[in-house]
Amino acid sequence: MTVVDKNLKVTGLSCAACAAAVEKSLRKADGVLKADVNFAAERLALRYDPEKTSLEALIDRVEKAGYGLEEEATIREVTIPIAGMTCAACSSAVERALKKLEGVESAGVNFASEKAVVKYNSSLIRVSQLKQTIERAGYQPLELEMDHGTDAEKERRQKEIELLKKKFIVAAIFTIPVLYIAMGHMLGAPLPGVIDPHSHPLNFALAQLALTIPAVLAGYKFYTVGFRTLIKGSPNMDSLIAIGTSAAFVYGIYAVYEIMNGNHGMTRALYFETAGVIITLILLGKYLESVSKGKTSEAIKQLMGLQPKTAVVIQDGNEIVLPIEEVEVGDIILVKPGERIPVDGVVVDGYTAVDESMLTGESIPVEKSAGDGVTGGSINKNGVIKFQATKVGKDTVLSQIIKLVEEAQGSKAPIAKMADIISGYFVPAVIAIAVISSALWYFRGNTATFALSIFISVLVIACPCALGLATPTAIMVGTGKGAEYGVLIKGGEALETAHRVQTIVFDKTGTITEGKPRVTDILARGDEDSLLMLAASAEKGSEHPLGEAIVKAAQDKGLTLKPVDDFMSIPGHGIEAAIGDADILLGNKKLMMEKNIAVDMEAEADRLAEEGKTPMYIAVNGELAGIVAVADVVKETSRQAIRKLHDIGLEVAMITGDNQRTAQAIAKQVGIDIVLAEVLPEDKANEIKRLQEKGKKVAMVGDGVNDAPALAQADIGIAIGSGTDVAMESADIVLMRSDLVDVVTAVQLSKKTIRNIKENLFWAFAYNTIGIPIAAGLLYAFGGPLLNPMFAAAAMAMSSVSVVSNALRLRRFKPVH
Repeated sequence: MTVVDKNLKVTGLSCAACAAAVEKSLRKADGVLKADVNFAAERLALRYDPEKTSLEALIDRVEKAGYGLEEEATIREVTIPIAGMTCAACSSAVERALKKLEGVESAGVNFASEKAVVKYNSSLIRVSQLKQTIERAGYQPLELEMDHGTDAEKERRQKEIELLKKKFIVAAIFTIPVLYIAMGHMLGAPLPGVIDPHSHPLNFALAQLALTIPAVLAGYKFYTVGFRTLIKGSPNMDSLIAIGTSAAFVYGIYAVYEIMNGNHGMTRALYFETAGVIITLILLGKYLESVSKGKTSEAIKQLMGLQPKTAVVIQDGNEIVLPIEEVEVGDIILVKPGERIPVDGVVVDGYTAVDESMLTGESIPVEKSAGDGVTGGSINKNGVIKFQATKVGKDTVLSQIIKLVEEAQGSKAPIAKMADIISGYFVPAVIAIAVISSALWYFRGNTATFALSIFISVLVIACPCALGLATPTAIMVGTGKGAEYGVLIKGGEALETAHRVQTIVFDKTGTITEGKPRVTDILARGDEDSLLMLAASAEKGSEHPLGEAIVKAAQDKGLTLKPVDDFMSIPGHGIEAAIGDADILLGNKKLMMEKNIAVDMEAEADRLAEEGKTPMYIAVNGELAGIVAVADVVKETSRQAIRKLHDIGLEVAMITGDNQRTAQAIAKQVGIDIVLAEVLPEDKANEIKRLQEKGKKVAMVGDGVNDAPALAQADIGIAIGSGTDVAMESADIVLMRSDLVDVVTAVQLSKKTIRNIKENLFWAFAYNTIGIPIAAGLLYAFGGPLLNPMFAAAAMAMSSVSVVSNALRLRRFKPVH
């Protein structure tokens, strides 16, 4: 018997009786083996025999009972690389086509990375249909990206660059002679008599035609893509080039025809050199653009290159080299000095230092021994170790980082929305301007040749590419640069929000402080080591963090602890213990008072408390013996980082559950502006909300353990020292290290990136706003020069290259601490 299990959503339930009614209705149906409704979750667990009934029949049965059943929508996300996109209008056209499909939740096409990221309901639409839609829009969907196909992606881009280079060389070889023949006379350059325009005008024209054909063929893709998208009603940059150069070429052929019929004056109206030069310059621009675009994703390539291709696995005592894909959780892996650690795991044998700088930005190698975790992609420096694999494949920290950076690089910033909207209407508007402006000049009494020059210039000077590249290239470089410093920014929106932050709120424990209490002061009436030994011996059975700090301090000094004969914990006060013939009391002033111990070191205790430390009195056999102070020590870089945030112009707050006096002491040490003390973990989000209600853009920095609600509430959530948990949902920015200077890095990088985006957008808008009217003859109308279509093509080719080059300046970013 075939059995089908389904988990369905039930609609229309208002009480438990409704759930029972649905169950009753279904259980009566022939072929239903199980029907259990969870009223709270509004879910139905259904099992039925498809030979006796169908899902449609059961849904109909429930609907007749007054309720509804819906199949759970399986929302999936797929990244589809796309070939053939040449400008922002192309990516807009693909995006619009995908968004129209039923079952597509969202679709974003990144022109810079040449990828579509589509969220879709797999029960309504398949990936093959998404690909077909891309094809119908006039572009080529490539193989889906599985995990991180770095080699295939690199190979594809390299082939594309090489092909563009060859096309440019071919076009240039034939265009240069055309240019010489057509315009050499202006420079007094001699021409062979056989193609002299005066004695052999037809030869002069045919020579240019013959040389232009190969140059035009080198740019055939502009025509195949450009006219196809034009016919489909979504013209792009290729359409502009195709129309402009076709107009020049066709007019040139018409001129040849006129010359054949004796109209030798048309030798001055041949436009073949214009078509050839435009194609050549655009191919050069595309080649340079592709080279530059390849550099924008270098950071992700470097991350991908960190993972070794193989691992040495110990099986039955033998060392076996396996492909990284075959390593399983639980395998014992051998790593020698100088080798990369292939996957995440825990050291089981050996001692070494590991260089994790490429993952965390931490330059100092980290010592590793049995029990310590190691991360795939890091370098084993000096010892041989064996470790047990705990995470492999897409679950490793490196894979999570790569996924996060890829998603960030494919994201869009809100600042780009206007450019995206304009890109959708840009090309049709340019075609309209070209037609109208050339027609106006013609009807004002100018020649057809003059009008044609205007028409071609307007078409080829317009650059939707610059608009489309302005934002994504900067985001790609910025997020990649962040990853180099261990700052993982989850997308364009996080980048944009971070640069507008006015107040940064730090959680105290584990963020400003180490999060690991340690002994800071020992005030003894006798020998300090003896006092510490007694205190540590008494606390050895305690699980309190302060007690653990005292025990660790004694162990670090190499003190031998004595056995405890009797131990009692007194909540809120301290402990009481018997060690040999000594009765020990260790705790606060209340404990001493209750046990009638004379406290004559209050001044010292108050001073320690003012410094943010917790003083604990210790009494031996009824006499006060001294004070041991424990504190969660401020990180070395906290003060430096907070000072730098002040220099940037940010207000800094600290949130903690500590009492006001301790919190103020810590705040004073590091230069905090606002202290939010005695705040319970569950109230942190409310404190963030109060700051936001004052009109402030707030960033929250926490360790992510109990800060998730506050991180989510803040305008920007920054998880610090997350180490292996890079995919933390509640954080917008994840810092690999527990160092506050990385917060400064994140803020500085966001400001630099957004400024770069604004520069790019300004250039793209300014170029088109100024260039198109000049090409349309605005300067000429007031007695100025007329823009030659060839110069228009050169300007267009360089505009997108300049935008990408400006974005690449971010690669030189270095944080200032």
